Amino acid sequence: MMAIDWSTSDTYLSVAVIVLLFLSGFFALAETSLVRMNKSRARSLRDEGRRGSKALVELAEAPEKFLNPLLLLVLICQLVSATMVGVLAGRLFGASGVFVATVGEVVVIFVIFEAIPKNYAVQHGDSAALTTAPIVGSILKFWPIKWLSTVLLAIAHAAIGLLGESTDSHRMTESEVLAMADVAHEDEAIASEERNFIHSVIEFGDTIVREIMVPRTDIVELSATATVREALDLAISTGRTRIPVTGEDIDDVVGIVNLRHLAGLVAEGRGEELISVGMGEPRFVPETKKVALLLTEIRQAKTHMCIVIDEHGGTAGLVTLEDILEELVGEITDESDPVEVEEEIQSIEAGIEVSGRENIGDINDEYSLSLPTGAWDTVGGLVLDLAGDVPEVGDSFDTEHYRLTVIRIDGVRIEEVLIEPVQEQE
Repeated sequence: MMAIDWSTSDTYLSVAVIVLLFLSGFFALAETSLVRMNKSRARSLRDEGRRGSKALVELAEAPEKFLNPLLLLVLICQLVSATMVGVLAGRLFGASGVFVATVGEVVVIFVIFEAIPKNYAVQHGDSAALTTAPIVGSILKFWPIKWLSTVLLAIAHAAIGLLGESTDSHRMTESEVLAMADVAHEDEAIASEERNFIHSVIEFGDTIVREIMVPRTDIVELSATATVREALDLAISTGRTRIPVTGEDIDDVVGIVNLRHLAGLVAEGRGEELISVGMGEPRFVPETKKVALLLTEIRQAKTHMCIVIDEHGGTAGLVTLEDILEELVGEITDESDPVEVEEEIQSIEAGIEVSGRENIGDINDEYSLSLPTGAWDTVGGLVLDLAGDVPEVGDSFDTEHYRLTVIRIDGVRIEEVLIEPVQEQE
């Protein structure tokens, strides 16, 4: 048996190898946990007062500043330790020892100092990031590392610049926020109502007035020749608190009356006077105006109703503060609304009957459908587009996935439509 000539220098080399391997494992843990950490989660941990969260937020705000130095440190630790192991094995066991030691080190580095730290970082992301962030932050402040980090970052930016223009892919998008809300709901971190509210708030910014307005054909209006008492009777019978006043026709809105003001005039004995004594100035908005902007203007103007006009200056409909709020929080029912019997949730496989006035987006969301969208906003508008003319009761029209059958028509308005999967019919 060949005697092993072990010296003090061999002990130092062995200790250095062990230290470098553990350092590479720590840097691998830090790399994975910090790269997976996003800004919103880091700020959430800071708000919870978690230890190490302040340093974590600083790193999460600029991941490009720590990624290159960490990768370099991992590489240095592994290469230097591999070289030392080769030198030690070659001196003690010769060429065959170098081969065996190299293979063994590859296995050890991969399993113990790569796979285990990185898998731990994936499974325990918060704790791993909070533990490593303060140490990594301190290392990056050490001037050689800081200088090297700056140089590496400049080189990386230059190289990326040669490949094409930089994109802000690291910035969070609306779709990512919606996906996060869905994941949080699946993980039971938030309730379904909270998830739906987040979706409504995000989509609120893209909604225009035409999508939520009361259409022209559904407007309850008063003639300017009506009396205060007639206006009050109409407001009470229809459950309206505000009614537009028209001149020659619906395209000539001259004012808006308020139920409370009307009641006050009647109480004063002025019920037989013309409605003009009790109406306010109308406010007009284009149908393409963003709802979020309109909400701000309504709050500032202290008005609850606006007349919606089309591109030709005609009346397209009207929108109220309640319509805007319903876009955020869902249907609002008050004591003046008719009581409806709650229907059972229908299954698309058996076919669903919907109002022709329903918004396409709302129907798609409620029943998880994929009805086509376009220049139309409602189910009735989609049917008219498919028909190319005013259809009759019983007429059916196919989209890619669904068959739409007209059930009820009021004049030329499509009131009810049956939606069925095309596959079921075939």
